[in-house]
Amino acid sequence: MLLLLAEYLQQYYKGFAVFQYLTLRGIFGVLTALVMSLWLGPKMIRTLRNLQIGQSVRTDGPQSHLSKSGTPTMGGALILASITISTLLWADLSNRYVWIVLLVTLLFGAIGWVDDYRKVVEKNSRGLPGRWKYFWQSVFGLAAALVLYFTAQTPGETALIVPFLKDISIPLGAGFIVLTYLVIVGTSNAVNLTDGLDGLAILPTVLVGGALGIFAYLSGHVSFAQYLFIPYVPGVGELIIFCGALVGAGLGFLWFNTYPAQVFMGDVGALALGAALGTVAVVVRQEIVLFIMGGVFVVETLSVVIQVASFKLTGKRVFRMAPIHHHFELKGWPEPRVIVRFWIITVVLVLVGLATLKLR
Repeated sequence: MLLLLAEYLQQYYKGFAVFQYLTLRGIFGVLTALVMSLWLGPKMIRTLRNLQIGQSVRTDGPQSHLSKSGTPTMGGALILASITISTLLWADLSNRYVWIVLLVTLLFGAIGWVDDYRKVVEKNSRGLPGRWKYFWQSVFGLAAALVLYFTAQTPGETALIVPFLKDISIPLGAGFIVLTYLVIVGTSNAVNLTDGLDGLAILPTVLVGGALGIFAYLSGHVSFAQYLFIPYVPGVGELIIFCGALVGAGLGFLWFNTYPAQVFMGDVGALALGAALGTVAVVVRQEIVLFIMGGVFVVETLSVVIQVASFKLTGKRVFRMAPIHHHFELKGWPEPRVIVRFWIITVVLVLVGLATLKLR
């Protein structure tokens, strides 16, 4: 929106041409979303508290969590509002990738909103039934996959890129639709499973989102893409504004979500942010790198799968409680220790993911 204004004002003052630079608009995207989050945060927390939209806590979990009962939830709406406003202000609104990623994010957020609303407002402990939640995730994930597949302009946009091997590119054909669906829906649920402690999910999301923004910028620049042996995807560089907005909104939310949390993200935030990461990773052709950088999300998901499978097959549990962050809590780790150590692991994994740019 502001890009159009800057283009119009260039006829009066050439200095407005500076807004053509993606890096500058990416920085403004971060700052705008951060300011919006910090400004809207206290107002939203007060509103949620007045409406008594508070978190219910399981009695079979760590006893330290009982004090969290009643803490305002559905705070993910704050993140989505900040991302949307910042993206619409600074991105090129004629870019299809911006709209695809933004719409997927908001649609998955809508699923989480219905689930949270039923749990905390209607006091329905089941929330949105699992089959319906998965159905709508599948509908939106498959729709995004089909749009990306049928609007692809180059073969590289639908090929699987293997990190560390510069000459390996696997044409997927229609298999791209299946992969995209699995990545978007899988990442959405993985982030949701990780969102169990104060700040545990949001900072890894910010770190991975920022790294994917770097991949988007490089993939959208023909010279950098050729030099680094990564697919050149015309127009994908605009996603640095969306990723920047995600980083800013996430950091602003962390201001209120850090231990002890004043507000929780809820499904409205976790499902949306996971879908956003998955969609951006697919667009920039870095699904395997997402798997590496989001290792914390992967381990959290695997811990649930292993726990359920083990209990059904043998009647025994592998972990004291799943997802795995609860296992460490029940072992006696203080909550801040679990959170910070998972953050540190994510920093390392993100650096490994970025290293794939050169190690090819």
